[in-house]
Amino acid sequence: MNLFHKDHQILGNIHSIETFGAFDGPGIRYVLFLQGCPFRCQYCHNRDTWETHENKLMRVDEVLHDFEKYSHFYKNGGITVSGGEALLQLDFLIELFKEAKHRNIHTCLDTSAGCYNENQDDKYEELLKYTDLVLLDIKHIDDLEHIKLTKHSNYRVLCFAKLLSKLGIKTVIRHVLLPTINDQNHYLLRLRSFLEQLTNIVKIEVLPYHKTGIKKWEDMGYEYELYHISEPTDLEVKNAEYVLTNDYHFIK
Repeated sequence: MNLFHKDHQILGNIHSIETFGAFDGPGIRYVLFLQGCPFRCQYCHNRDTWETHENKLMRVDEVLHDFEKYSHFYKNGGITVSGGEALLQLDFLIELFKEAKHRNIHTCLDTSAGCYNENQDDKYEELLKYTDLVLLDIKHIDDLEHIKLTKHSNYRVLCFAKLLSKLGIKTVIRHVLLPTINDQNHYLLRLRSFLEQLTNIVKIEVLPYHKTGIKKWEDMGYEYELYHISEPTDLEVKNAEYVLTNDYHFIK
């Protein structure tokens, strides 16, 4: 749901903008981080994006005007919208991606899909008509463990993954590897089994858990709950990559 309007135009509630992003989609990208997230991930490195209070409000034309100032950098890139959780601002996202495609700009959605609602599939399908690539973060395949980790079920996440597959939307699966939490082979094999049901996956990325977000939690006066979790070793990452990707039939 979008809360911000001006002169009958939907406004995006923007947390921050990265004008030279190299990790959130192909090429060099303009990355728009939206404010607000329903998940409460214990390891979140963007803790300041959770709340839905008003931050910087921008119209679609203002965002694209800002994009155009750096467009010579983005020959093989485009726009990525992340968060927080981008799907919280679904109406703004639809208008942004629709106008971006009119300008032949590559569009990428970075989401955990925690607010996906099957009753609004018409809106999601409208958005996905203008979406070239989705980066879908699946945090834990076990629902109870997902609730411990994020305070929310993974039901909506997995339903959204199935919708993307049904519509044939090219998708990169991202899985943050957390030692002792989701790196056990029985969890990885369950995730692999789920992913085998999908027919739209172009890549599976194992992202090593890191502790660089701790300082932000401390600066905001919050207690970080995963001090005791170590960053994964190279061997642990390679094992997860093997389990999830070996002989997987990616699409091109």
